[in-house]
Amino acid sequence: MQLWCTENQTEYLGLTTRVKETLFTGKSEFQDVAVVDSYQFGRMLVLDGVFQTSIAEEFVYHEMIAHVPLYMHPNPKRVLVIGGGDGGAVREVVRHDSVEKVEMVEIDGMVVEAAKKYLPEISVAMRENHPKLELKIGDGIAHMAAAENAYDVIIVDCSDPIGPGEGLFTKEFYKNVHKALKEDGLFVQQTESPFYHQELIKKIAKDVKDIFPIHDMYLAYIPIYPGGMHCFTIGSKKYKPMDADLTNRQKLETRYYTAAIQKACFALPQFVQELIK
Repeated sequence: MQLWCTENQTEYLGLTTRVKETLFTGKSEFQDVAVVDSYQFGRMLVLDGVFQTSIAEEFVYHEMIAHVPLYMHPNPKRVLVIGGGDGGAVREVVRHDSVEKVEMVEIDGMVVEAAKKYLPEISVAMRENHPKLELKIGDGIAHMAAAENAYDVIIVDCSDPIGPGEGLFTKEFYKNVHKALKEDGLFVQQTESPFYHQELIKKIAKDVKDIFPIHDMYLAYIPIYPGGMHCFTIGSKKYKPMDADLTNRQKLETRYYTAAIQKACFALPQFVQELIK
Protein backbone atom coordinates (compact mmCIF):
# COMPACT_ATOMS: atom_id res chain seq x y z
CA MET A 1 0.00 0.00 0.00
CA GLN A 2 1.27 3.47 -0.90
CA LEU A 3 1.12 6.33 1.61
CA TRP A 4 0.62 9.88 0.31
CA CYS A 5 0.55 13.26 2.07
CA THR A 6 -1.44 16.15 0.59
CA GLU A 7 -1.44 19.85 1.43
CA ASN A 8 -4.59 21.59 0.27
CA GLN A 9 -2.94 24.79 -0.94
CA THR A 10 -6.24 26.38 -1.94
CA GLU A 11 -9.84 25.21 -1.99
CA TYR A 12 -9.19 23.80 -5.46
CA LEU A 13 -5.48 22.96 -5.47
CA GLY A 14 -3.37 20.42 -3.61
CA LEU A 15 0.28 19.34 -3.56
CA THR A 16 0.75 15.63 -2.93
CA THR A 17 3.92 13.71 -2.22
CA ARG A 18 4.44 10.00 -1.63
CA VAL A 19 5.64 9.23 1.88
CA LYS A 20 8.11 6.53 2.89
CA GLU A 21 7.51 6.85 6.62
CA THR A 22 5.84 9.02 9.23
CA LEU A 23 8.62 9.89 11.67
CA PHE A 24 6.69 11.99 14.19
CA THR A 25 3.19 13.18 14.95
CA GLY A 26 2.08 15.28 17.89
CA LYS A 27 -0.52 17.81 18.91
CA SER A 28 0.85 20.84 20.71
CA GLU A 29 -1.09 23.58 22.46
CA PHE A 30 -1.16 25.43 19.14
CA GLN A 31 -1.22 23.01 16.21
CA ASP A 32 -0.74 19.52 14.80
CA VAL A 33 2.96 18.81 14.25
CA ALA A 34 4.30 16.10 11.94
CA VAL A 35 7.55 15.07 10.31
CA VAL A 36 7.36 12.70 7.35
CA ASP A 37 10.02 11.20 5.13
CA SER A 38 8.96 11.65 1.49
CA TYR A 39 10.36 10.17 -1.70
CA GLN A 40 10.48 13.52 -3.52
CA PHE A 41 11.59 15.98 -0.85
CA GLY A 42 13.13 13.85 1.89
CA ARG A 43 12.17 14.67 5.48
CA MET A 44 9.45 17.33 5.71
CA LEU A 45 7.98 19.39 8.53
CA VAL A 46 4.19 19.65 8.33
CA LEU A 47 2.10 21.93 10.60
CA ASP A 48 -1.69 21.65 10.58
CA GLY A 49 -1.41 19.82 7.27
CA VAL A 50 0.69 22.57 5.64
CA PHE A 51 4.16 21.80 4.27
CA GLN A 52 6.67 24.07 6.02
CA THR A 53 10.07 22.92 4.84
CA SER A 54 11.95 19.91 3.52
CA ILE A 55 15.52 18.72 3.42
CA ALA A 56 15.59 18.85 -0.39
CA GLU A 57 14.77 22.53 -0.90
CA GLU A 58 14.92 24.30 2.47
CA PHE A 59 18.07 26.19 1.51
CA VAL A 60 16.13 28.45 -0.88
CA TYR A 61 13.75 29.84 1.74
CA HIS A 62 16.23 30.05 4.59
CA GLU A 63 18.99 31.73 2.58
CA MET A 64 16.60 34.24 1.08
CA ILE A 65 14.79 35.21 4.26
CA ALA A 66 18.11 35.73 6.07
CA HIS A 67 20.78 36.97 3.66
CA VAL A 68 18.78 39.52 1.67
CA PRO A 69 17.87 41.70 4.69
CA LEU A 70 21.21 41.16 6.43
CA TYR A 71 23.14 42.33 3.38
CA MET A 72 20.76 45.28 2.93
CA HIS A 73 21.88 46.57 6.33
CA PRO A 74 25.53 47.75 6.29
CA ASN A 75 26.34 46.48 9.79
CA PRO A 76 23.71 44.23 11.38
CA LYS A 77 24.75 43.37 14.92
CA ARG A 78 21.51 42.54 16.73
CA VAL A 79 18.93 40.38 15.01
CA LEU A 80 15.53 39.07 16.08
CA VAL A 81 13.83 36.08 14.47
CA ILE A 82 10.14 35.64 15.19
CA GLY A 83 9.03 32.06 14.56
CA GLY A 84 11.41 29.95 12.50
CA GLY A 85 11.00 26.94 14.76
CA ASP A 86 12.81 24.61 12.36
CA GLY A 87 16.00 26.62 12.98
CA GLY A 88 16.93 27.27 9.35
CA ALA A 89 16.77 31.06 9.50
CA VAL A 90 18.99 31.33 12.58
CA ARG A 91 21.39 28.81 11.05
CA GLU A 92 21.98 31.33 8.26
CA VAL A 93 21.96 34.44 10.48
CA VAL A 94 24.72 33.25 12.82
CA ARG A 95 27.04 32.77 9.83
CA HIS A 96 27.35 36.56 9.45
CA ASP A 97 30.45 37.81 11.24
CA SER A 98 28.86 41.20 11.94
CA VAL A 99 26.01 39.61 13.91
CA GLU A 100 26.83 39.60 17.60
CA LYS A 101 23.53 38.25 18.91
CA VAL A 102 20.39 36.75 17.45
CA GLU A 103 17.29 36.26 19.55
CA MET A 104 14.75 33.71 18.34
CA VAL A 105 11.22 33.68 19.74
CA GLU A 106 9.19 30.62 18.73
CA ILE A 107 5.76 29.99 20.21
CA ASP A 108 5.70 26.21 19.83
CA GLY A 109 8.35 24.22 21.68
CA MET A 110 7.18 20.98 20.06
CA VAL A 111 8.24 22.30 16.65
CA VAL A 112 11.70 23.13 17.98
CA GLU A 113 12.16 19.69 19.55
CA ALA A 114 10.88 17.87 16.45
CA ALA A 115 13.28 19.88 14.26
CA LYS A 116 16.22 19.14 16.53
CA LYS A 117 15.55 15.40 16.37
CA TYR A 118 14.37 14.86 12.80
CA LEU A 119 15.80 17.83 10.85
CA PRO A 120 19.36 18.08 12.21
CA GLU A 121 20.75 19.68 9.04
CA ILE A 122 18.33 22.59 9.41
CA SER A 123 18.33 22.94 13.20
CA VAL A 124 22.11 22.83 13.68
CA ALA A 125 22.41 26.25 15.38
CA MET A 126 19.72 25.30 17.91
CA ARG A 127 21.06 21.80 18.49
CA GLU A 128 24.58 23.04 19.10
CA ASN A 129 23.46 25.97 21.28
CA HIS A 130 25.37 28.41 19.09
CA PRO A 131 26.93 31.12 21.27
CA LYS A 132 25.29 33.93 19.27
CA LEU A 133 21.82 32.41 19.63
CA GLU A 134 19.35 33.06 22.44
CA LEU A 135 16.28 30.85 21.96
CA LYS A 136 13.05 31.69 23.76
CA ILE A 137 9.86 29.65 23.67
CA GLY A 138 7.17 32.29 23.84
CA ASP A 139 4.79 34.62 22.05
CA GLY A 140 6.50 36.67 19.36
CA ILE A 141 3.66 39.18 19.26
CA ALA A 142 4.04 39.93 22.97
CA HIS A 143 7.82 40.06 22.64
CA MET A 144 7.54 42.60 19.85
CA ALA A 145 5.06 44.73 21.78
CA ALA A 146 7.53 45.00 24.66
CA ALA A 147 10.65 45.74 22.58
CA GLU A 148 11.87 49.23 21.66
CA ASN A 149 14.91 50.47 19.71
CA ALA A 150 16.56 47.08 20.13
CA TYR A 151 17.28 45.43 16.77
CA ASP A 152 19.08 46.17 13.52
CA VAL A 153 17.17 43.51 11.58
CA ILE A 154 13.97 41.64 12.40
CA ILE A 155 13.09 38.48 10.48
CA VAL A 156 9.48 37.35 10.74
CA ASP A 157 9.73 33.69 9.76
CA CYS A 158 6.09 32.87 10.40
CA SER A 159 3.73 30.17 9.26
CA ASP A 160 0.58 30.95 7.28
CA PRO A 161 -1.81 33.68 8.53
CA ILE A 162 -4.01 31.17 10.33
CA GLY A 163 -3.77 29.72 13.82
CA PRO A 164 -0.77 30.89 15.87
CA GLY A 165 0.61 32.97 12.97
CA GLU A 166 -2.49 35.07 12.32
CA GLY A 167 -1.53 37.97 14.59
CA LEU A 168 1.79 38.41 12.78
CA PHE A 169 0.03 39.86 9.73
CA THR A 170 -1.72 42.82 11.39
CA LYS A 171 -1.03 46.55 11.21
CA GLU A 172 -0.64 46.65 14.99
CA PHE A 173 2.13 44.07 14.75
CA TYR A 174 3.95 46.11 12.07
CA LYS A 175 3.75 49.20 14.26
CA ASN A 176 5.45 47.25 17.03
CA VAL A 177 8.09 45.98 14.59
CA HIS A 178 8.85 49.61 13.69
CA LYS A 179 9.13 50.50 17.38
CA ALA A 180 11.41 47.53 18.10
CA LEU A 181 13.87 48.46 15.36
CA LYS A 182 16.77 50.87 15.80
CA GLU A 183 16.65 54.17 13.91
CA ASP A 184 18.19 52.60 10.78
CA GLY A 185 16.64 49.16 11.19
CA LEU A 186 14.70 47.03 8.73
CA PHE A 187 12.52 43.95 8.75
CA VAL A 188 11.49 41.14 6.43
CA GLN A 189 8.49 38.83 6.54
CA GLN A 190 7.48 35.89 4.41
CA THR A 191 4.23 36.98 2.77
CA GLU A 192 2.94 33.98 0.85
CA SER A 193 2.18 33.42 -2.85
CA PRO A 194 1.60 36.24 -5.37
CA PHE A 195 -0.64 33.82 -7.28
CA TYR A 196 -2.89 32.58 -4.49
CA HIS A 197 -2.76 35.18 -1.69
CA GLN A 198 -3.22 38.44 -3.56
CA GLU A 199 -5.66 40.11 -1.18
CA LEU A 200 -3.39 39.36 1.76
CA ILE A 201 -0.39 40.79 -0.10
CA LYS A 202 -2.29 43.98 -0.97
CA LYS A 203 -3.25 44.45 2.69
CA ILE A 204 0.29 43.83 3.95
CA ALA A 205 1.74 46.24 1.38
CA LYS A 206 -0.66 48.98 2.42
CA ASP A 207 -0.03 48.45 6.13
CA VAL A 208 3.75 48.40 5.79
CA LYS A 209 3.79 51.46 3.50
CA ASP A 210 1.73 53.36 6.06
CA ILE A 211 4.41 52.72 8.70
CA PHE A 212 7.78 52.45 6.96
CA PRO A 213 9.27 55.09 4.63
CA ILE A 214 10.80 52.34 2.47
CA HIS A 215 8.74 49.34 1.42
CA ASP A 216 9.51 46.67 -1.17
CA MET A 217 9.03 43.03 -2.04
CA TYR A 218 11.28 40.30 -3.42
CA LEU A 219 10.76 36.80 -4.77
CA ALA A 220 12.22 33.32 -4.46
CA TYR A 221 11.17 30.05 -6.05
CA ILE A 222 10.29 27.32 -3.57
CA PRO A 223 8.93 23.98 -4.86
CA ILE A 224 6.73 23.02 -1.91
CA TYR A 225 5.01 26.41 -1.54
CA PRO A 226 1.82 27.30 -3.44
CA GLY A 227 2.59 28.18 -7.04
CA GLY A 228 6.35 27.83 -6.50
CA MET A 229 6.72 31.64 -6.51
CA HIS A 230 7.01 33.01 -2.97
CA CYS A 231 7.28 36.62 -1.84
CA PHE A 232 8.97 38.40 1.04
CA THR A 233 8.04 41.90 2.21
CA ILE A 234 10.67 44.42 3.34
CA GLY A 235 10.04 47.45 5.55
CA SER A 236 13.04 49.72 6.15
CA LYS A 237 13.61 52.96 8.04
CA LYS A 238 16.66 54.03 6.04
CA TYR A 239 18.24 51.56 3.63
CA LYS A 240 16.91 50.89 0.13
CA PRO A 241 17.28 47.47 -1.54
CA MET A 242 19.07 48.86 -4.60
CA ASP A 243 21.63 50.68 -2.44
CA ALA A 244 23.03 47.48 -0.91
CA ASP A 245 26.82 47.44 -1.38
CA LEU A 246 28.41 44.01 -1.07
CA THR A 247 31.88 45.12 -2.21
CA ASN A 248 33.59 44.69 1.14
CA ARG A 249 31.10 42.37 2.78
CA GLN A 250 31.70 38.83 3.97
CA LYS A 251 31.21 36.23 1.22
CA LEU A 252 29.28 33.15 2.33
CA GLU A 253 29.00 29.79 0.62
CA THR A 254 25.37 29.40 -0.44
CA ARG A 255 23.28 27.19 -2.70
CA TYR A 256 20.64 29.69 -3.92
CA TYR A 257 21.53 33.20 -2.79
CA THR A 258 24.18 35.10 -4.79
CA ALA A 259 25.44 38.67 -4.82
CA ALA A 260 23.58 39.22 -8.10
CA ILE A 261 20.34 37.86 -6.63
CA GLN A 262 20.61 40.40 -3.78
CA LYS A 263 19.22 43.04 -6.14
CA ALA A 264 17.77 40.91 -8.93
CA CYS A 265 15.20 39.33 -6.59
CA PHE A 266 13.52 42.74 -6.30
CA ALA A 267 12.79 42.78 -10.07
CA LEU A 268 9.08 41.93 -9.91
CA PRO A 269 6.73 40.75 -12.67
CA GLN A 270 4.17 43.36 -13.63
CA PHE A 271 1.27 41.59 -11.94
CA VAL A 272 3.20 41.52 -8.63
CA GLN A 273 4.12 45.20 -8.95
CA GLU A 274 0.42 45.97 -9.27
CA LEU A 275 -0.31 44.13 -6.02
CA ILE A 276 1.94 46.43 -3.99
CA LYS A 277 1.24 49.81 -5.63
